[in-house]
Amino acid sequence: MSDLSRQPVIVGAARTPIGRYLGGLASLSAPELGAIAIRAALERSGVNPAQVQEVIMGHVLQGGTGQAPARQAMLKAGVPSTASALTVNKVCGSGLKAVMLAAQAIKAGDAQVIVAGGQESMSNAPHYVYGMRSGVKIGDQTVVDGMIRDGLWCGTCNVHMGSHAEYTATKAGVPRDEQDAFAAASHAKAVAAQQAGKFTAEIVPVEIPGKKGPTIIAMDESPRADTTAESLAKLRPAFP
Repeated sequence: MSDLSRQPVIVGAARTPIGRYLGGLASLSAPELGAIAIRAALERSGVNPAQVQEVIMGHVLQGGTGQAPARQAMLKAGVPSTASALTVNKVCGSGLKAVMLAAQAIKAGDAQVIVAGGQESMSNAPHYVYGMRSGVKIGDQTVVDGMIRDGLWCGTCNVHMGSHAEYTATKAGVPRDEQDAFAAASHAKAVAAQQAGKFTAEIVPVEIPGKKGPTIIAMDESPRADTTAESLAKLRPAFP
């Protein structure tokens, strides 16, 4: 294999809209969302699904999703079962790590065509009840939020990641008002880009079935046009 054939190149990309928590995409599992993105990326790149040798997907909140979430997404997207699949959990860096692993595999000559990306559904994260296998003999049992436990709770320091952010902001000397101003400016930029159609080309619209007909989700749900530093300042701190 020549050095040129081992040079990783991204030939196509696609993503679903970013849904709000318990919003328009809440009825779809992470593998279902991943499949939509994979299928669209292959169509846009002109790559035949039969050419795909491996699918690597970042996925943090895997609890209750079922075995091999990346393989679920791969098969739902129409990629043949002859391809292999790998699910990566590196928390916030999972999707990017998936792309890095794909590039490394191509450089090593292990594969030539790999689909890499990420999939997630906070809305479908389950709640856990620990100790049930050994039996709860008497009394109540705590229900644990899997979204926080697996995605937002530091397993090393045993604190919420938001508390880490507060500590870092204090250490760096970034006051609340500057954080609010930055957040408001970020929302304003996102809304402006959305209204200008900057994200349209990369998004694949998602059809959600309903009793009164399907609903098409074609835009990110998170940006809020009415967000201001003043409105953010009125919110209570989420973390001590």
